[in-house]
Amino acid sequence: MPYVICFSSDFRVLLRWFSEKNEVSLLKFTAMTFDNSKTIINVRIKLFIATVLFLVYIALTYAAKLIKFPLLGMSDTAWTLILVAIYLIIAFLPMFLNYQFVFFSDEGERLVLRYFTAGIVGGRKNSVEINKRTFAGYKTESKYFGLVKSVVLFQQMGQGVAKYPPVYISALSKEQRSKLFRSLNAHSPKEQVHLDHNMS
Repeated sequence: MPYVICFSSDFRVLLRWFSEKNEVSLLKFTAMTFDNSKTIINVRIKLFIATVLFLVYIALTYAAKLIKFPLLGMSDTAWTLILVAIYLIIAFLPMFLNYQFVFFSDEGERLVLRYFTAGIVGGRKNSVEINKRTFAGYKTESKYFGLVKSVVLFQQMGQGVAKYPPVYISALSKEQRSKLFRSLNAHSPKEQVHLDHNMS
C-alpha cells in the first residue's frame, strides 16, 4: 500500500501547526446551527390555552351563570380581576422581556443571525449576515436585573466599523447562549469589540 495516512499524532501536530500559523482557534472548524423555535412555540401554546380558559370562564360566569359566587369568599368581580391580571401577564410578559425567535448559523463563510419579535403581534423579520473575515466582534447588554439580554454585532467596513441593531436573546436557553458566545468568540479578531459576554 503506497499511500498511508496517519490520523493520530501526526494529524494533531498538523492541526496545531495550522492553528498557530493562521492565528485561529480550532473551535472555528466546528460549525453549528440552532434556533429557539421550541421555546417560541411553547410561549404561543401557553397564550392560546390561557385565552381559551379565560373565555370559558367568562362564558360560564356571565353568559351561562353556572358558577356560583361568592367562590372561596370572593365575588365574581374579584375573580375576574385576578384572572384578567394573570392573563395580561401571560400575554405581555414575553413582549416586556423582548422575546424573539432567533436562528443562528456559522456554517460556510458567513455568520447568519435571523430574528423577529415573538409577542402577540409578530414583528418584522430581520436577517444579519456577516462575512467571517470582516466580523469585528460583539458586545452584550442586559437590563432589568438580567431578565432582558441582547447582543450587538460589529462588522469591519471600508470606512470603519458598522454596528448592527441589538438582537434580544432572552428567549434562548442557557445552552443556546453558550453556543452563540462560543461561536462568536471563535470567529472574533484578537482586538474585538467585546463587552460583558458572561450572560449565562
